[in-house]
Formats: sequence, C-alpha cells, structure tokens
Amino acid sequence: MEPDSARARLLELRASIDNLDAALIHILAERFRCTKAVGKLKAENNMPPADPAREQQQIARLRRLANEANLDPDFAEKLLTFIAREVIRHHEAIAEAHATTAPAGGAN
Repeated sequence: MEPDSARARLLELRASIDNLDAALIHILAERFRCTKAVGKLKAENNMPPADPAREQQQIARLRRLANEANLDPDFAEKLLTFIAREVIRHHEAIAEAHATTAPAGGAN
C-alpha cells in the first residue's frame, strides 16, 4: 500500500473509531439514566442496592453475546463488572439520600 493510501485509510479507520466511541458514551449515558431510575425505585421500596443473582445472569448473558460477536468474553465480563460496580455505587448513594429525606416511620 502506498504511504498516502495508508494514511488515508488510517484516517478513515480513526474516524470510524471516533464515531463508535461517541456512540458508546451516549449508550452508557442512557444506560445510567435507566439504572438511576432502578436505584430510585429500589430506594423507595427498601430493596437492596445490589442484586447478585441478576449480576450473575447478566455476566452469563454478556459472555454469551460477546462470544457470538467474536469479542473476548473475559473482556466483556470485566467491562460489565466495572459498570455494575458503578451502578451499585450510585444505587447506594440514592438509597442513602432517600433514607435521609424519607418521612419518619418509613411510610412512602
């Protein structure tokens, strides 16, 4: 491949990567909007912030999807685990804030 052709192809590939990175950020933002609603619902109904059974189901599901997509399942699991830890941290903060603002007696 000629150097100019290689540079042009590199720029095309990088533009695609930049677009995909932007899409990932927007998808993650939407995911966190949804998980914030879950955290609020859990706090209002005195449900625990973490759900280990759900987390294990999600890990198994994402590992299977990753495998089908020819993505390293270990990487997919690490990514989901990282995201889940952040979600749980948010849920704990929501629960704590809810506990300090909930009326005495816990009636909501």
